[in-house]
Amino acid sequence: MNPLIRTILQRLGFGLITLFVVSVVLSLLVGVLPGDFATRTLGQAATPDTVAAFRREIGLDRPPVERYLHWLGDMVRGDFGSSYSGAGSLSGNRRAVADLIAPRLVNTLFLAGLAALIAVPLALTLGLLAALYRNGVYDRLVNLVTLTSISAPEFFVGYVLALFLANDVYFQIFPAISTVEPGASIFDRAYACALPALTLVLVIVAHMMRMTRASVINLLASPYIEMARLKGSEPRRVIVHHALPNAWAPISNVIALNLAYLIVGVVVVEKVFAYPGIGQLMVDAVRNQDVPVIQGCAMIFAGVYVLLNLSADIIAIATNPRLLHPR
Repeated sequence: MNPLIRTILQRLGFGLITLFVVSVVLSLLVGVLPGDFATRTLGQAATPDTVAAFRREIGLDRPPVERYLHWLGDMVRGDFGSSYSGAGSLSGNRRAVADLIAPRLVNTLFLAGLAALIAVPLALTLGLLAALYRNGVYDRLVNLVTLTSISAPEFFVGYVLALFLANDVYFQIFPAISTVEPGASIFDRAYACALPALTLVLVIVAHMMRMTRASVINLLASPYIEMARLKGSEPRRVIVHHALPNAWAPISNVIALNLAYLIVGVVVVEKVFAYPGIGQLMVDAVRNQDVPVIQGCAMIFAGVYVLLNLSADIIAIATNPRLLHPR
């Protein structure tokens, strides 16, 4: 078998094992959530028979292991189950978790895509310039700014941006509440989620920039770089055409990890700006103890994270075939 295909299959197998472990841990965690959903939904005045009937309707009367196996089997077939919300009257009008997640996931992917579209080229450019002019004023200034952005938590960065850029405050440029109307154009969507996108950009660009800088500087001491310099190549050409292609392995891993963060780490940012994404949906589900929605959102987060890490491994191997034969 081709070494590249074998490596990809191995990574894919590890990813599937990771998802299985995540599903087990997730089921254990949601099982220890405080309170009882049936009693809280029906109220203290509900009779024991009503509570028991409601628990049978949503499947809470079955043993935890049976509920987990039933949920896992449905999830493998693409069925995330039905939300607990709307079932309080035993009416059976429970919405499918997939129907709840789908529009929210589209919003989150749009937000993450917009942030990535800005952050990735910006980080690569800043990192290359920092490597080109290392130890200079520009390099020190960029490192100071990026270290500051890394140190600040997401909610703080979001509140600072809202203070200076949100409507009805100082510069009044972007909306403070990122409301996305159904059927909105791409420009309206971009304008509505400008502040959360900028927050994510400031948070992730520092990691990618610093890794780009470190990787390129590390390669500048290589013999082939010295040879290129001796041949009279310009510093910019040496970095872009000789150092950067060989630095893609570590850089691609950092980019993939940060892109994964854009999907799985948007919970705080979406909450700050009330953005209708999957992170906000998961927070609401935890507050309402809507277990199927919690499980569905968490598994999507885990799946995206595993997929992006697999993509990073493939890119790293494609750009550096020596990784196929580790010593």
